[in-house]
Amino acid sequence: MNWTTCLERLKKWPASQLIYDTKWGSWSLICLYISLISGIIVGLQYDLSEPFYSTAALDVLIPFGGYFRSLHFYSSQLFFLFAVIHYIVVFNKTESYSHNRRIMLVLTLPTILLLLFTGYVLRDDSTGSSAGIIAENILLAVPAVGAILNGLMFSITEHGMQRVYLHHVISFDLLLLILAWDHLRKNPVKVSHYPLLILLVLSLSIFIAAPIDPEELGRFYITGPWFFLGLQELLRYLPPFVAGVLIPGSFIMVLLMLSRSHRWFTRLLSFTCIWLLIYTLLSIIALITHG
Repeated sequence: MNWTTCLERLKKWPASQLIYDTKWGSWSLICLYISLISGIIVGLQYDLSEPFYSTAALDVLIPFGGYFRSLHFYSSQLFFLFAVIHYIVVFNKTESYSHNRRIMLVLTLPTILLLLFTGYVLRDDSTGSSAGIIAENILLAVPAVGAILNGLMFSITEHGMQRVYLHHVISFDLLLLILAWDHLRKNPVKVSHYPLLILLVLSLSIFIAAPIDPEELGRFYITGPWFFLGLQELLRYLPPFVAGVLIPGSFIMVLLMLSRSHRWFTRLLSFTCIWLLIYTLLSIIALITHG
């Protein structure tokens, strides 16, 4: 049974039909709008010299600060999750895209992850601080250009949150806009068509506060962001360059080549599924063992 036959049979299931009919891309974009607006409010209170204190102060000193921090956090997570589902659902339609357009759209996914990751680091709580240190060490492990890359991307040890903040609020946002602009221009979204989604996202942040993890004395292992757990577990067994660069890089490279017209499509698809399965298992192990 080939890929096309499996996909057609899957679409006939009632639950699958609902998934395919949902406008995940529009949902993702709506969440991005909410994230950007709430991010401006949160960013106005952020202090580069006291990152953790200014983050924690939002919850206790700034009126509705905790709500807007939660709104920014959850809308950003949903933006990424809906974007991933959107890519999976419309994968077949991307066959009609040009090679360059398909590559640019795939690259939006790691760019969104970088936005999420830098957001975690900027909190400077135990989770963000440990994630930043790990990221620095991974970049420094890159042969020849590691120090240059770290100086451009993070350099937290020498410059604090300066570069991380710059990339989070400007660099990665501009990169995402450049990568997705053509797609967004051809697929406009009207905010007024999604009042229920907006209400749900706004309501979620009322009842569930965004996490913040103060330093705990005597705790030697700190789990990173949820999408970082598998990589963090890999670092326990493999060198930083292999676990943090080669393995994630191989997945991105395969995603860039993944196309039904590619002669190795079945192998590339199998690699993608196996990679995701192993990464999920590693994340679960990290969560159960150290969470």
